[in-house]
Amino acid sequence: MREGPAIEAVGVTKTFGGTRALRGVDLRVERGDFLSIFGPNGAGKSTLLGILATLVRPTSGSVRVEGWDVREDAHQVRGKIGVISHQTLIYDDLTAYENLCFYGRMYGLRDLGGRVERALAQVGLAGRGHDRAGGFSRGMKQRLSIARSTLHAPSVLLLDEPFTGLDPSASDMLSGLLGALKGEGRTVVMITHDIAHGLDLADRVALLVQGRWVYQQATKGLDPAQLKAIYEQHVQAV
Repeated sequence: MREGPAIEAVGVTKTFGGTRALRGVDLRVERGDFLSIFGPNGAGKSTLLGILATLVRPTSGSVRVEGWDVREDAHQVRGKIGVISHQTLIYDDLTAYENLCFYGRMYGLRDLGGRVERALAQVGLAGRGHDRAGGFSRGMKQRLSIARSTLHAPSVLLLDEPFTGLDPSASDMLSGLLGALKGEGRTVVMITHDIAHGLDLADRVALLVQGRWVYQQATKGLDPAQLKAIYEQHVQAV
């Protein structure tokens, strides 16, 4: 394992045409920390996560994940991260087991059958492995997506609005699964509009508005009502 923080970004900018999505963003996430990022639509949150995931190239600035540069060492970075979003990337025509085997082969994993069975059990789908994913509820597909994203044992998880479209029961179950992953010592960066779950899971929260940080704070002593008021204050001030 390389020394230093799990994630470190310095002076990151991103421009799409004439639009500046990120304006000199610095970010440091220590190993094992859970950071929840909030912000209005168009704030640059997904762009930042895309850069961390090596899916978007920054216009300027430096970004390292587990010590690897996201531009020069993209292959190594991809082996260290798992990405979970509101788009589950699950194939409806395949069973849950087949979906995970497909992704496992992409990573060249050994003992694939055992890994898949353990991953399904971890997300509460041990008895549904041979059922077609197309028959799963939205919440079950999101749980399968977590299994997919953690199959290769990544040390860093990047979550883009994972609670979108989930009912309260499914949201609570997802929150429990994410809490368990946090308890395993993984580093997590999550974008969410769900203040309650985002605050409950995180060690630290941050607010991104118009491509800049406007607020960062440890979660100790911070309640959802306070965070909501801070969010509204900064968003309305723009």
